Amino acid sequence: MIEKEIEKIQPQLEKAIEAYQSDLKNIRTNRATPALVEDVKVDYFGAKTPLMQIASISSLDARTLEISPWNKDTLIDIEKAINESDLGVTPNNDGNVIRIALPQLTEERRQELVKVLRKKTEEARIRIRREREEIWRDIQDKEKRGEISEDDKFRAKDKLQKLVDEYNQKIEELVKRKKEIVEI
Repeated sequence: MIEKEIEKIQPQLEKAIEAYQSDLKNIRTNRATPALVEDVKVDYFGAKTPLMQIASISSLDARTLEISPWNKDTLIDIEKAINESDLGVTPNNDGNVIRIALPQLTEERRQELVKVLRKKTEEARIRIRREREEIWRDIQDKEKRGEISEDDKFRAKDKLQKLVDEYNQKIEELVKRKKEIVEI
């Protein structure tokens, strides 16, 4: 019975990890990858649409991205969305495609990226803690209602903490890999 309560948290923890991975792919490293801009929201016929749904994005070389919209009328909207994003890059619109030349990372920009990385990491940890607290409250309520014993409650707490520690370890591994790439 308690295992079911703890199992309920696992999909939520997986979602937290997936959201964190999505956030990480948007943090720039030393290489130009389409993942850097694919989630930029573009005002496309009145709806905020991810760039990857309205254009093809390719990496020309290690420092240049090329965005080819399927509808050339959206070039200005794409350019505006990239300028408004927190990527810190300037798009170059030639009338057919948009090219983004990524400058070499400066020490100052690397430090900013590490700060963003820390912020995103803390947000992921907070989300995991929130999920843990919700399940813990449910377990405590069951114990108060007499549905489980006090021993079961503490066994469940240990299992829950073990699961949360496992997901926090996954976050640490992801942040370590990303930090190594950013700080190179």
